[in-house]
Amino acid sequence: MATLMSNYARLPITFVKGEGAWLWDTEGTRYLDALSGIAVCGLGHAHPAVTAAICEQAKQLLHTSNIYGIAHQQALADTLTQLTDMETVFFSNSGAEANEAAIKIARLYGHSLNVETPTIIVAEGAFHGRTLATLTATGNPKAKQGFTPLMPGFIRVPYNDIEAITEVARCHNEVVAVLIEPIQGEGGVNIPDADYLIKIRELCDKHSWLLLLDEIQTGIGRTGKWCAYQHTEIKPDVLTLAKGLGNGVPIGACLAQGRAAHLFQPGSHGSTFGGNPLVCRAALAVIETIQHDNLLSRVIQLADQFKQGFSQQLQGVLGIKDIRIQGLMIGIELDRPCGALVNLALNQQLLINVTAERTIRLLPPLIISDEQADSIITLLSHLIREFLTDSSIN
Repeated sequence: MATLMSNYARLPITFVKGEGAWLWDTEGTRYLDALSGIAVCGLGHAHPAVTAAICEQAKQLLHTSNIYGIAHQQALADTLTQLTDMETVFFSNSGAEANEAAIKIARLYGHSLNVETPTIIVAEGAFHGRTLATLTATGNPKAKQGFTPLMPGFIRVPYNDIEAITEVARCHNEVVAVLIEPIQGEGGVNIPDADYLIKIRELCDKHSWLLLLDEIQTGIGRTGKWCAYQHTEIKPDVLTLAKGLGNGVPIGACLAQGRAAHLFQPGSHGSTFGGNPLVCRAALAVIETIQHDNLLSRVIQLADQFKQGFSQQLQGVLGIKDIRIQGLMIGIELDRPCGALVNLALNQQLLINVTAERTIRLLPPLIISDEQADSIITLLSHLIREFLTDSSIN
């Protein structure tokens, strides 16, 4: 009898050991991980610095609760605010919880302006989490099936469409915030126009809205900056992080600045486990390693390698609609559903993902070598060409 709930369509494999970009299954077979636990293990598996920090902290103190001061939590808050130019931080256990906090901040902000029904603009194709509030904000209809009634207070617009947001501003007077991903990950690695965030920031300033940026997947070096918005000159009012922050240890963070920084007061929000000594110590080790090993620059180099490699190997291949790369967020969109490629790659000891039905998504660790990157490019390009020409697979 199955004792686990059946909410995951798991692949027929179990991993028992990891090192760097490699994973080993129960049979001792080695796999090259081009997914990083869906952008979580940016430093790869069993990184020595993170492992040492976790082991040392586990011997000292795991949990006291937020009734008391937590030294590593304060140190991590100081570090994150310096890296992002934000002011305050709330720590949670996941990205969904971080986004939940951001939504609550937006509603507090709206009520402070005497807005009766504070409303947040969100995008089609977005993914913000699976709590009821973040699920409502999410743009995937399949994820919502069976969970109605969902929460009110959201207006959805097409992604990368400034005119749609401008039109909402003309028609709705209870909007208080825009919640957006700088790059849509689950939506298909959708990279917007270079001035998209800049124009949203301008609209938010014009209408006194908060700009909430969901950097759960794009943050902590994934795009070659600490956060994707740092490729521009703008700054959000609220910023959410998770995934790569803990390298596998569950931690999320909601950061705020300016008029959003001090809306939370004692009793307005909380978390039993959020920001405990163990996870904060691990996150500090992640940040220190990225800084020490100059991994932000390394991500830019690897992005160029992936761009050149895939351009060369997939040039002129019929069925390739687009190749989208920003740092180590890589999407290869085909003209047909391509979920079968996940198992085809698994059979060749390569771990990939397909999202939005037609987009192959790669999120390799920041520490992969040039040789490992070339292996991903060569093997995946071969599998794509084979998939597109073999009608028996489609």
